[in-house]
Amino acid sequence: MLDGRSLDQALTEFEPPGEQTSLYKALCYQSVRWQPRLSRLSGLLLEKPLRSRDRIIGALLQVGLCQLSVMRAADHAAVSETVNAARDLGRPAFAGLINGVLRKYLRTRDDLEAALNDDPVAVSAHPEWILDILHADWPDQWPEIVAGGNRQAPMWLRVNRTQTSASDYLRELGERGQTAILSAWAEDAVCLDTPCDVRGLPGFEQGRVSVQDAAAQLASRLLAPAAGQRVLDACAAPGGKTGHLLELVDGDIDLLALDQDPQRLRMVDETLQRLGLTARTQAADAARPAEWWDGKPFQRIMLDTPCSGSGVIRRHPDIKLLRRPSDINDLTGRQKTLLDGLWPTLDQGGVMIYCSCSVFRQENQRQIDSFVNTHSDAELLPLSDRLRGRFGSGRGPGIQIFPGEEDMDGFFYAVLRKK
Repeated sequence: MLDGRSLDQALTEFEPPGEQTSLYKALCYQSVRWQPRLSRLSGLLLEKPLRSRDRIIGALLQVGLCQLSVMRAADHAAVSETVNAARDLGRPAFAGLINGVLRKYLRTRDDLEAALNDDPVAVSAHPEWILDILHADWPDQWPEIVAGGNRQAPMWLRVNRTQTSASDYLRELGERGQTAILSAWAEDAVCLDTPCDVRGLPGFEQGRVSVQDAAAQLASRLLAPAAGQRVLDACAAPGGKTGHLLELVDGDIDLLALDQDPQRLRMVDETLQRLGLTARTQAADAARPAEWWDGKPFQRIMLDTPCSGSGVIRRHPDIKLLRRPSDINDLTGRQKTLLDGLWPTLDQGGVMIYCSCSVFRQENQRQIDSFVNTHSDAELLPLSDRLRGRFGSGRGPGIQIFPGEEDMDGFFYAVLRKK
């Protein structure tokens, strides 16, 4: 991740022996999740900052501190293995430094942890610029959002209703000794008590079930496609919402799935193949209909817009490290371009859902306010009747679900109808 890659990308490049996989992934995710705190902690322990060319040692120190301060690993084992890792990285000269710093932490743990309690970044394990936005956008709820972002996300499943029901699948899991619960919000959603390899899920390869957070499942339900309609999934990869749209109507819609990235679009094709469903897929920029649209209007449009991902930090903690404040203006500009570009392709009386996995009002409520105020033929639809009477958090158009609310990811939804 030091070179800007995502954590998921970095993890694909190294596979430890099978018996070490779980520990390896836990170390990676926990070290990244708590990095803002661990960085402050290592700064208190080092007599002078490491040189930029030695940043790999700084990262290794934070992994060691994570084992001691977050994961509460056995002291001797954590220190020993971190020192050995320096040698494995070809940096034996730093073994003594790492050993000394980690043992210093163990001697002064209580004082160091107390000192961090006066540092908002260390306490929240969130960058200062994210905290500033959350304070301004959600002055009463920001501690809840931060706490939700620091918890490990559960494993949610979407049951393919064309093959079985969520309640029947829940019973099947129980018969196999896998405990789970149904969602109070999403009708097809099941949450596992303990995450597992997808290969251990009954019927996964046959398309009976998919992995998708319950909040993400609400998007297709809110769009509510009807049989025979022409539907557009504008930013479709990796294909979770594409598949769900088709499942809701037993495949009986004319669905076009777009994505700018041809490689990511292949993931949509693979998802549909596993589900046994069909749709047209095309690599194109949804904001430029002149390059892909045939002129026939859509009755439904799904716009799961590119965003900061601030609502899914618990699932992708590297967002804390990879996102920059300047990204938000770029993203909101892209969101506006997509809304403006897609609106002419929507049929009169047609419905578009705008959704994002963000909790920033600039990307959500203010974006939709601006769009409705500049498009006289756009009206907002109420959402409570489509969400079993539930509202999430309001304060503006649409609804906002916070990370951890009903154990779901943070998501925003607004449903627009063309008058």
